[in-house]
Amino acid sequence: MRRLAVLALLLPLTACGDGAAGGDDELTVLAAASLTDVFEELATPFEEEHDVDVVLSFGSSTDLAEQVADGAPGDVLATADEASMQLAEDAGVTGEVETFATNVLTIVVPPGNPAGVESLDDLGDATWVRCADEVPCGKVATAVLDAAGVRAEPVSLEEDVRATLDKVVSGEVDAGLVYATDAVAAADDVDAVEIPGAEAAPTSYLAATLEQSGDPELAAAWVAWVTSDEGQAILDDAGFGSP
Repeated sequence: MRRLAVLALLLPLTACGDGAAGGDDELTVLAAASLTDVFEELATPFEEEHDVDVVLSFGSSTDLAEQVADGAPGDVLATADEASMQLAEDAGVTGEVETFATNVLTIVVPPGNPAGVESLDDLGDATWVRCADEVPCGKVATAVLDAAGVRAEPVSLEEDVRATLDKVVSGEVDAGLVYATDAVAAADDVDAVEIPGAEAAPTSYLAATLEQSGDPELAAAWVAWVTSDEGQAILDDAGFGSP
């Protein structure tokens, strides 16, 4: 049965002996928070085909990349931007890196849009949130806001895109800046407001096997599955763009 892990539960390298992740019947995939729903969907057929348990651990791409660069256990790393993957590449812990999807930013609001947020300009009169500057969704948000000349300040900066989405779903704020796929995943819990020109600043998703993997062949099979025609169709249904 698949297990979901959280970033805080990733064990330090010293707690795992030789640092190998998983075993003959387990694959550990460390992935950007915005991949939560689609990777859970992708994991089911992969588990059936390979007779393996996929352990999914989601969090900020930057945090995950820094952890694997320091030797934290894992088989596959999937990030929501090139800069985060570069951290792992520079540390020499990645195999071949594959770009497998793209995404764009959108505004999400509670159902019915009670604050009437219809554009980025309306954020100045609303309570809203976005991701922290150092994580991919925060970098994309900053670029989109700067391009639009919007200087409105968020009430908080969240650790990742799912934390940002949760603030809107819970009704704590009037709006949030998240990826279009997060709006799709939230379904009726939010309404989405498209940002004109957001497609000019897409974010790319990259995946790579890790040197510390306990089963490099199985790790490579996951990357191959995500980039396959069938995997790409699942990503497309979730709202992701082609690489």
